[in-house]
Amino acid sequence: MEEYQDEKKIEIGSESLHYLDTTRKWTMFFAILGFIVIGLMIIGGFAAGALMKSMSGLKDIEGMEGMEAAGAAAGVAQVLLLVIILIFAVIYFFPLFFLFRFSTHTSNAIKTLDRNELGKAFRYMKSYWLYIGVLVIILLAIYLII
Repeated sequence: MEEYQDEKKIEIGSESLHYLDTTRKWTMFFAILGFIVIGLMIIGGFAAGALMKSMSGLKDIEGMEGMEAAGAAAGVAQVLLLVIILIFAVIYFFPLFFLFRFSTHTSNAIKTLDRNELGKAFRYMKSYWLYIGVLVIILLAIYLII
């Protein structure tokens, strides 16, 4: 005959709920701020690309005849810059997404006192720190190689 164990429980007091709510507000602030920065990065990348493209038109100005090669290089640099910015935007997006989801699930958990919702929130917080940890390890490895 199988024996069933009661699930272990942790009760969270009002002080801990207050700390969670304060943490939720800050993580939401940083997530939204990060999303704004990602948007500005992408807009800046397109603006820099447009600037490079307009500079390639300098070859038509008198005295700037040697700019044909620079114009072709500017086109390659424009694409390369945009690709690099998009890669960094994707890298930055995921930890911000995890922070945002932690905030929303924590808010729902506090409002409804739902332990499953709080579990989802902590899962996103774990994912955030796992992502940051892997990113730091990769960056340290790159620094050691270079």
